[in-house]
Amino acid sequence: MARATSAVSSRRRRRKILKQAKGYRGARSKLLRAARLNVERALQYAYRDRRVRKRHFRSLWITRINAAARVHGLSYSRFMDGLKKAGIDLDRKVLADLAINDPNGFAQIVELARRGA
Repeated sequence: MARATSAVSSRRRRRKILKQAKGYRGARSKLLRAARLNVERALQYAYRDRRVRKRHFRSLWITRINAAARVHGLSYSRFMDGLKKAGIDLDRKVLADLAINDPNGFAQIVELARRGA
């Protein structure tokens, strides 16, 4: 009886790694061991940075809201406190979008926050 090999699945596994390593420089895209190490590292960075991206966006929204609120003479913390006391439930993403795309609407929200504080 002939010896059974796992050539098909081995080749498929190697091809999958090399396909993921496409675009890497030199041996990193050609040789299996180098490719595997770099693909694993890239996947770790991708996993980590999906979470980091959320932090960065929140930070960006806060910066934008702060800048827009200061134009109207209110600090970020006083603005957010006023919103909470006024019972306005808008998240930072929406507030930042308003601050950039609808300055008049944001000004009205600032007035509501000022009255709420």
